[in-house]
Amino acid sequence: AKPANPRFDAAEAITNELVRIIERGTLPWRKPWKAGGSTRPLRQNGEAYQGINNFLLTLRTLMAGHGAPFWMTMPQANALGGRIRKGEKTVIVVYYGQSNKHGTETEEADGDDAGKSHAFRFQKSYRVFNADQIDGLPERFHPVAVPPPDHAPCKPIPHMQAFFEAIDITTVFTGREAYYLPAVDKVYMPEIALFE
Repeated sequence: AKPANPRFDAAEAITNELVRIIERGTLPWRKPWKAGGSTRPLRQNGEAYQGINNFLLTLRTLMAGHGAPFWMTMPQANALGGRIRKGEKTVIVVYYGQSNKHGTETEEADGDDAGKSHAFRFQKSYRVFNADQIDGLPERFHPVAVPPPDHAPCKPIPHMQAFFEAIDITTVFTGREAYYLPAVDKVYMPEIALFE
């Protein structure tokens, strides 16, 4: 006999993903600079995601650097003429709903719940891709990024400037992301004007 595969648990998968992110030591939903141009995650039909899906997709957008707010399943992408790039990873989203179940013939024969319907709740999960992971989608899925607002000129914060001067590494302030590039042994930080 073939061993039964355990049923997929979306809540467990989401929890495990969040734990992995936290264990990395950097909380991606906290950054001390303003990135600008971000928007709520949207379904392919333009409807905004809500609840935990809003949080998870915003988190994934920030971590992956996606510029498009749209998320869709593989069948939805295919129906729009898109093709998901090889190697792209999905994000799990969940749907909670409620349905009614009408009494069964056995229950009706017993006379207890004859003809009554019982409401029950359910959860479904599915996997989505960001529009930036899909080639061939209509242009509306790749909106032009709104430039971040202009900030008043800033002066470096003295104790932070002293910190960067004290470490033995070249630090470049440019762009909208913070990262280390080993090939050139440099730390890249967002422009000082973007920091809060």
